[in-house]
Amino acid sequence: MIAKISSGKDTAGLIRYLYGPGRANEHTDPHLVASWDGFAPDPGRTDNATATATRKLLAADLDLHLKQARRLGRAPKQHVWHCSIRAAPEDRTLSDAEWATIARRIVAATGIAPDGDPDGCRWAAVRHADDHIHIAATKVRGDLRPARHWNDYLTADEELAAIEKEYGLQQVRRADHTAAKRPTRAEQEKARRSGHATTARERLRATARTAVSVATSTEEFLTILTATDKVLVETQHFPSGDLRGYKLALEGDTNAAGEPIWYSGSKLAPDLSLPKIKQRLEATAPQPEPGRRDRPSPWHQAITAAERIPQLLNQADAEAAQAHLAAFGEALDALPLLAPQNLRPQLRQAAAVFERATRSRIQAEHHHARTLRSAIRAMLREPAPKDGAALAMLLDAALLVALAATRWHHLRHHAQQATAAQQTHLHLQAAYDQAATAPLAALAHRKPATPTLERFTTLIHETAPAHARQILDDPGWHALATVLADAEATGYQPAMLLQQAADQRSLDDAHSPARTLTWRIHRLAQRTRVRDHAATGVRPIHRAQTEPLAPQHPTTAEAHRRRR
Repeated sequence: MIAKISSGKDTAGLIRYLYGPGRANEHTDPHLVASWDGFAPDPGRTDNATATATRKLLAADLDLHLKQARRLGRAPKQHVWHCSIRAAPEDRTLSDAEWATIARRIVAATGIAPDGDPDGCRWAAVRHADDHIHIAATKVRGDLRPARHWNDYLTADEELAAIEKEYGLQQVRRADHTAAKRPTRAEQEKARRSGHATTARERLRATARTAVSVATSTEEFLTILTATDKVLVETQHFPSGDLRGYKLALEGDTNAAGEPIWYSGSKLAPDLSLPKIKQRLEATAPQPEPGRRDRPSPWHQAITAAERIPQLLNQADAEAAQAHLAAFGEALDALPLLAPQNLRPQLRQAAAVFERATRSRIQAEHHHARTLRSAIRAMLREPAPKDGAALAMLLDAALLVALAATRWHHLRHHAQQATAAQQTHLHLQAAYDQAATAPLAALAHRKPATPTLERFTTLIHETAPAHARQILDDPGWHALATVLADAEATGYQPAMLLQQAADQRSLDDAHSPARTLTWRIHRLAQRTRVRDHAATGVRPIHRAQTEPLAPQHPTTAEAHRRRR
C-alpha cells in the first residue's frame, strides 16, 4: 500500500472532488466508509437532489473546529489534510469495513486522531474505487490546538507496512527518502503536450549529472551548464561574494506569467546541491603527469578501477562502498559522451536508472573513489580507441559492478536501489552486446592455427571443466583463443593466465563465459604497466588475485615449437 499526503485550504473543494466524477470519470461509486464519529453525512448515499446539500453539510461538519479557531485567530492557513491510500494491483479487493479499519489506523498513527483522544481532528474516509480511499481532515483539534502530525508520511508508511503483513497484502518496497523528487502530474502532462518523453525536471537532472561527471571544479561545472544549449543558469552568492548555490531552467519552460521555471540543484536530486557537488569534485585526484612515458591509458585505469568495485563492495567499509557506487554512477553519466551513436540510448537509460542506486542513507566518503573519477575525466580529454575493444572491456566490467551493486543494496534492504541496479544491468547488457560484436569479430578473424586451437581446447577442459562445453561452443571461442595466443607471444604462460582469469570471479552468472574470459585475459596481459597503489589510489589487494602474472620466458622446446 502507498500513501500520498498533501495539504490545502479548501475543505469544500476537496469534498466536491471526492464525490464528483473525477478528472477522467473514474469515480464510479463514491461513498463514505468511516468518519471521526461514525455519524458523518454521506453525500454518496443520497439522491441527486440532496447530494449537493449533503456535501456542503459534510464540509461544514469537518470545518466546525476550524471556524471556532478562526474566531480566536488560531486557524492554520493550510488547514486541510488529505491522504490517499492505494492498494497494490496484485492485492485482493478489500471490503468497506476493512478500508474503514485502515483509515482509523492511519489517522491514529499520523496524529490526526490518536486512539482514545476525544479532541482528535475531524476526518472522513471516502472510497470511490476498489483499490483506494481518500481521507479528508481539518487540522484543528477539538481543543482548538493544531494537529500534531509531524512526520506523518513516515508514520503512515510504517503503519501501512504493518497492515500489509496483517492483511496478507503485497508488501511494497519502502523508500528511504533519498530518491530524487518525482515529476508531478502537471509536469508530466506539460511534457506530453510539448512532445517530450521526459519532463523539464528530468532533462535538467540528466544535464546536471553529465556536467558533474565531466567537470573538475564547481567553476567548470557551471561553465559547462552555461554553454549547454537551451539551459539557463543563475547563481546565488553570499554577501561575501562566495558562491552559495545555483538553479537551472530550460528555455521555453515557463509559468503562466511567462517566466522561466527554475529548479535549484537540490530540487533536481539530493546529491546535486552545490555543497554536495563541491564535495565530490574536491575528492577527484589530480591528473597523471602527461610527460610520463609509462602513464597508463585512462581507459585501462577506468577498467581496472571498475573491476575492483565488486571486491570493494564485499568489504566492511559501507561509506567507501557507497562512494564507489556514486563514482560508478558518474562514469555511466559520462559514457554516452564517449560511445558511438548507436550505443548512446541504452547507455543513457543505464545512467538514468542507476542514478537511484547511487544514493542511500549511507554517507559516501568520496575520497575512496577518486581514481575512477580521475580516469573518466581523462578519458573525456583524449580520443577514444578506435577498435572499440576498450569500450567493450569497460562495459564488461560494468556488468559485474551492476550485479555487485544489486547484491550490496539487497543485503542492506535498499529495495529501490537494488531494483535500479538490476535494471541497469539489463541496459548495460544490451549496450555491451552491441559494443563487443566488432572487436570480438576482429579477434576471431585472427584465430590461431589448428594445433594451437587444439592445445588451448585442452587447457579449457583442464581449467574450467564446468564451463568447457559452453565456452568451446560459444561464437566467442575463437576470440578467446586469439588473446591467449597473443599473450603467449609476449611471454605469458597460457595455462597460468587462463587459470588466473577463471579464478578472478565465478563464471556461473556470466552471460557468455567465453567473452568474459576473453576480456579478462586481455586486461591481465595489458596490466603489467599498472601498479596497484598508483593506479587505483586504494590499498593493494593480494597480487595473486589482481595482478597479472609476470611474463614467462619460453623454454627452448617451446620456442622451437612456436617457430615451427
